[in-house]
Amino acid sequence: MAEAADSQGAVISPARRWLRRTASLLAGAPLLAALLSISPAAPPAQAAGTAKTPTGSRTVSVSLDTLAPSAPVEGDTLTVSGTLTNRGKKTITDGVVDLRVGPRLSGRTAVDEAAGRTGYLPGSDPARLGDPYTVEVPKLPSGVSQDFTLAVPVNKLGLGEDGVYQLGVSLTGKTSGAPYGQVLGIQRTFLPWQPEDTRNKTGLTFLWPLIASSHVTAETGSDEQQTPVFADDDLAVELAPGGRLEQLVSLGSSLPVTWVIDPDLLASVDAMTKNYRVKIGDTTVPGTNQPIAKQWLTALQAAVKDGSVVALPFGDPDLASIAHRGKNVSGTLGHLQTATEVAAVTVETVLHVKPSTDFAWPVEGAVDPSVVDVATSAGAHKVIARSDSLEERGGLLYTPTAARPIGGGTTAVVADHRLSTAFRGDMAKAGSSTSAVQKFLAQTLALTEQAPDKERSIVVAPQRTPTAAQAQTMARALQALSAQRWTQPLDLVAAAEAKPDARATTKVPKTSAYPKKLRSQELPTQAFQDIRTTQSSLDSFQVILTQPERVVSPFGNAVNRAMSTSWRGRPLEAQRYRDAVRLYLQSLTNEVQLVTKSDVTLSGRSATIPVTVQNKLVQGIDHLVLRLTSNNAARLKLGDGEAVAQRPVRIAGGHSQSVKFDASANANGQAQVTARLFTEDGTPYGEEMTFTVKVSEVTPTVLLVIAGGLLLLVLAGIRMYTHRKRAAAGEAQESDGGEPGQPSDPTPDTGPESGSPSGTGEKVDR
Repeated sequence: MAEAADSQGAVISPARRWLRRTASLLAGAPLLAALLSISPAAPPAQAAGTAKTPTGSRTVSVSLDTLAPSAPVEGDTLTVSGTLTNRGKKTITDGVVDLRVGPRLSGRTAVDEAAGRTGYLPGSDPARLGDPYTVEVPKLPSGVSQDFTLAVPVNKLGLGEDGVYQLGVSLTGKTSGAPYGQVLGIQRTFLPWQPEDTRNKTGLTFLWPLIASSHVTAETGSDEQQTPVFADDDLAVELAPGGRLEQLVSLGSSLPVTWVIDPDLLASVDAMTKNYRVKIGDTTVPGTNQPIAKQWLTALQAAVKDGSVVALPFGDPDLASIAHRGKNVSGTLGHLQTATEVAAVTVETVLHVKPSTDFAWPVEGAVDPSVVDVATSAGAHKVIARSDSLEERGGLLYTPTAARPIGGGTTAVVADHRLSTAFRGDMAKAGSSTSAVQKFLAQTLALTEQAPDKERSIVVAPQRTPTAAQAQTMARALQALSAQRWTQPLDLVAAAEAKPDARATTKVPKTSAYPKKLRSQELPTQAFQDIRTTQSSLDSFQVILTQPERVVSPFGNAVNRAMSTSWRGRPLEAQRYRDAVRLYLQSLTNEVQLVTKSDVTLSGRSATIPVTVQNKLVQGIDHLVLRLTSNNAARLKLGDGEAVAQRPVRIAGGHSQSVKFDASANANGQAQVTARLFTEDGTPYGEEMTFTVKVSEVTPTVLLVIAGGLLLLVLAGIRMYTHRKRAAAGEAQESDGGEPGQPSDPTPDTGPESGSPSGTGEKVDR
C-alpha cells in the first residue's frame, strides 16, 4: 500500500495520519487548546522527574529501635528490635534478618566513618551471625513495614578484646527482578565491649541546661503588689508533666550532672506561683497555672539540693553578640555586670543553694579574643568553649583534658564537639534515639582507649534548649554509663580545676575565624542602641520616683532579657520585645504630665498664673521642678521680675498639683509662656506646653473716671441718708399729736387706729 504525502511532498506515516485525524476531530475544543499550549520544552510534571526508587542494599529501610543492654557484659543476652520497611516497588520473598558483628573499630575517627556508611559493602561488612539467631520474613510487599526482634547471648557474638564493635542488622531476600538471595537493607550501630573496669577512668562532666526563652514583659499590674505580666502562657506547657522543662528536671534529678541554669527562668516560674497576668491582645487576663509552677519548682529544689549548680548571667545574655555588635555601645557591658550580680541572688532566693557564677557559656562554645574578653568582663574566670572552636593543632593522638589556661588568668573548659552534638536532631524517632545513645557510648569508650594509662576529664555541653525527646535520649546514655566501667562523673567546677595537658591547644582563634553562620544570627548593633535608649529613659524616670525600686527591677530585668541568647534566629520577635519595653516605659513616664492650659488674661499690673501637674502613677513623685519661661520679658515677667521662674513639684500617687507663679505686666499685649518639667539636675522631662498670656493694663485716665464715679456714689449716699433722717424726725413729731412747729397735745389718743402698742393700726416701717 502506498504511503500518503503532505503538501510539501513528504511521506506521511500511518501514525501521523492518525494524529492529524484526531486533531481535526478535536479542533476548537478547549481540551485541544490546552494540549497545544504545552511547549515541547516543558513536558508534563510527571515526566519532569520522579524520585528514584531505592535498589540494592537500600531497598529496605532498617530501623534499630531498641538495643539492650546498651553496653553488655559477659553473661548478658543482647536484644535488638526494630522495623523493616520495603521502599522498593517489588515484593520481597524469602527474607531473613541477621546480625553482623564486627569489626572492632580503632579510634574515634573509625567510629565516625562507620556511622557515615549507609549501603552494604562486601568485604567490609562482616558475615552474618546465622542460625539460630535470625528472623524469617517470608513476604514483605512494597511499602509495607514489619517489626522484628533478635535475641543473642553475648558469648555467641564472637567479641574479642575490649573496644568498640560495629553491629549491623541486615535483611537478605529475593525479588522478582533478582531471584537470588542478596542484601536488600542494612543498618549499623555500635556495641561498646568493656566487661571489666578500666584502671584509669575518664572523668565525664555533663552539663544539664535549664534555659528557656523570655516570657515575662517589663509590664506590671497597677496594684501595689506589682503583679507580673507574661507575654503568653507558653511556659506552662513546658513546665507541665511531659513538657520539656518538666522532663529535664525529672530525668536530671537521678543523674550525675551539673545543672546550668538561667536565673530568668527561675524568676519567671517563681512569679507564676503567685498572682500573674497574661497578655491577650491589648488587655490582660489572670494566669491560672500556679499549681504547675509550684510543682515544678518544688521538684527542682529537691533535685539540686545536693547537686552542682552553675548560674548563667540573668537572661542568658548573648556574649558573642555583645562582643561583636554591642560592646562599643555605651552601657552594654554594665548590663552584663548587673546580670551576673542578679544571678546569684536569684538562684539562692528561689532554690536555696549557692551557685557558681564563675562560668561563661558563649553560643555553641565558639570563642575568639573579643568573646573571651566580654565573657570575663563581668567577673567570670572560666569560659565553656568547644573543641571545634579551640581546635587541637599540636599533633596529639588523644583527646586532651578539657581544662586549659588561655591567658589572663582565664581557663577555657573545652567541651568535646562530637559528644556535645550527639543528641541533636529528631530524637522522638526510636531509631534515631537508639543510634545516638550507642554512638555516644562508643565515642566515650574509644576516647578512653586512646590513652588508657592517662587520666583525663572531658566535658559534654549539649544544646542549650534540648527537647523532651532529646533530654530522654541524653538520660539513657548517662544511665548506660552509670556502671562506671570506663568513665566516672565529675562536676564542672572540678573539671575546670583539673590539671591541664601541657600539649593541649591554648591559643584562642582569631576573630576572623568565628563561624559565619553563628555571626549571622547575632543581635544587630541597633538592638544595643535601642537598649541604651531605654536605659537612658529609665535613668531619667527613676530619679523622680519616691519608690524607684518598683520600676528599676522589672525594667532592669527586661533589659537583660532583651540581650538574651534565645533571640538568635528570631530577629523580628527580638525587635518586638525591645519595642514593647520601650513603649511601656514611655507610657509610664507620660503618666506624669502637664495638664493642657488655655490662654490667660491679666487685668492689672500683677497676677498669679496657675499650672497643673498630674501624676497618674501608683507611687508619688519628687525631685522634679516646673519651669515657666516668658518669651517677652519686656511685657511679662515672672517671679522676682525675671523671664524664668521655677517651683519644686512633689505629688502623691494618683493626684494633681496646681503650681502657682507670680507674674507682673509692664505693657499691654500678648506674651507666650512655656511650661516644662525638669529633673533637679536640669534634664528635661516630658513635653513642653506653651500658652498665651494676654495683658490688659489699667491706665490713669481710667482710674480717674472710676474715682469720679465712686465720689458721686458717696455723695448720693450722703444725700439719701440726710433725707431719711429728716423724714424720721417729722414722723416723730406727728406721733406726739402736734403739727410741725406747734406744741403737742399732752393727752395721748389711745383709740384703736392709733399707732400705740395697744391699737390695731398699721405700724410704720423704718
